[in-house]
Amino acid sequence: MSAPILREIVRQHAEMAAFLWTVYDHHLQYPEENPDMDEERVARLVERLEAHLDGLRVAGDIGREIAKELYAEYPEPGELFVVRMLSATKSLRIVNLDPAKVRAWISANQHLT
Repeated sequence: MSAPILREIVRQHAEMAAFLWTVYDHHLQYPEENPDMDEERVARLVERLEAHLDGLRVAGDIGREIAKELYAEYPEPGELFVVRMLSATKSLRIVNLDPAKVRAWISANQHLT
């Protein structure tokens, strides 16, 4: 028997992943706005983001469903990013992404629900 999925916890993973992607992406675009965001803090932010995405992946179909529900409720770039990361056929790591390509994909697909 598998462990039960706690939907509220999974939703928190989705919310935090969306938020952390937004913070990370903003920092990549405007690093001068937060000089305290050094390499160590960025690495910790990425680590937290990966952990929340992993929490959603562990939840499987329910994690993807909750991420889509959250995007339908809040159709923002961070929420769409989470949906996209969960729909990938293989587990993508944040450090391997090209942020400019991610932004372009999000802009082109913002209409998805």
